[in-house]
Amino acid sequence: MDGTEGNAGHLGPAERSHRSSVSSVGTRAADVLVYLADDTVVPLAVENLPSVSAHELHRALREVLQLPDIALDAFALWLVSPLLEVQLKPKHQPYKLGRQWPELLLRFTDAPADHVAVDEPSLQFRRNVFFPKRRELQIHDEEVLRLLYEEAKGNVLAARYPCDLEDCEALGALVCRVQLGPYQPGQPTACTLREKLDSFLPAHLCKRGHGLFAALRGRGAKAGTGEEGLLNAYGQVKEAIGSDSEHGASLSPHYRAYLLKSHELPFYGCAFFHGEVDKPTQGFLHRGGRKPVAVAISLEGVHVIDSREKHVLLGLRFQELSWDHTSPEEEESVLWLEFDGDNEGTPVNKLLKIYSKQAELMSSLIEYCIELNQTSEPAAPQENVSGPPAATGSPPPPAQRPPLRRQGSVVRSRLQHLSTIDYVEEGVGTETVGPRPVESGQLVNGQCSECSVVSQTEPWSRQTFMKELVKS
Repeated sequence: MDGTEGNAGHLGPAERSHRSSVSSVGTRAADVLVYLADDTVVPLAVENLPSVSAHELHRALREVLQLPDIALDAFALWLVSPLLEVQLKPKHQPYKLGRQWPELLLRFTDAPADHVAVDEPSLQFRRNVFFPKRRELQIHDEEVLRLLYEEAKGNVLAARYPCDLEDCEALGALVCRVQLGPYQPGQPTACTLREKLDSFLPAHLCKRGHGLFAALRGRGAKAGTGEEGLLNAYGQVKEAIGSDSEHGASLSPHYRAYLLKSHELPFYGCAFFHGEVDKPTQGFLHRGGRKPVAVAISLEGVHVIDSREKHVLLGLRFQELSWDHTSPEEEESVLWLEFDGDNEGTPVNKLLKIYSKQAELMSSLIEYCIELNQTSEPAAPQENVSGPPAATGSPPPPAQRPPLRRQGSVVRSRLQHLSTIDYVEEGVGTETVGPRPVESGQLVNGQCSECSVVSQTEPWSRQTFMKELVKS
């Protein structure tokens, strides 16, 4: 749940906060405003709004948009503001949660009182965190694909999904194809790209590009590096065999291509949370401090992203970590991540502290994702999706993407930018952590030689995502 990733020109999902979506309506019939990923507003006429559930609103929205049944699983309703994002359960009542929003902000954010007083959530129709990527590959309905594409595109442009320049160019080229039609050599495409560059590339790349594009204004009229790469990638976008070359033809192949490329990003489809981590100490004064991070959690694992530098600090699959959270009354709430590493060639156990009032939410989401993965592993049934079936049945799950070869890739972990607690087994009082079986989800009971508190000694009961989010 992160609201720091947006930037000028393209607002991130957490910044599309439209006041009074659900929070200031009485018991009379009223229009509830639901916002789609492309900022389209869909008004829904609702009777007795305070008692209407998220499931009922979801069904009404699907009817208005004429979406197939797969949309029930692919999308969820979210309450979103710049301070907090909450995916609603079907039984949740959005109106009541909207009225309780200040209490939620006080519990799960560090926002000052004056910000809490004016913050109001919008009701948004967004991708369900628990919808597997493999099921996206089986979707044929163009409107569903378009909504997924619009959301992924917004996350890329807002730099919520950090991407290498090469990936940004490839994704931006597909956006060019959707918005401008097929590439036509000889037409003044470069000028069009230059004028609308922030529609195709993240804004921080466009800012850097001003220097690169200076040659365009000079005597040589040479295209800048970023723009030239985008233009080249645009020219390489392949058209579907047998498809109409006109702009009005089906865009489903290009939506699907964008999603497939987005699936290569390890944090695609994640829920985002606010947090801070310790910086490594530097200089003879051992100055450290903290840096803001976004914690991205999906069905596949956890990624810690530097909110300012737009790159991954740590990426772990659930099989590679153990976790816990602490919420001491007189100290900060902390999410603990434990994983294997090395210290100057010596194998060690590493502990990362993520300071966040949303540690409880993150811990619950990790646990629930692991439970979902465990229940889905034994069977691989044919999914019931809309649209024509494939000629040879459902497509197989995508192959695991090999590690990126780019040494400086923004999605490679940067452990040197993190301050972790490294320890090994020493003496009777300390246990070796290692990667734990994910069923336990617990850190070592006890203490390490460098840490005063590592985890709770009493195991905590399993709970579903946001079970205690709202107590009615």
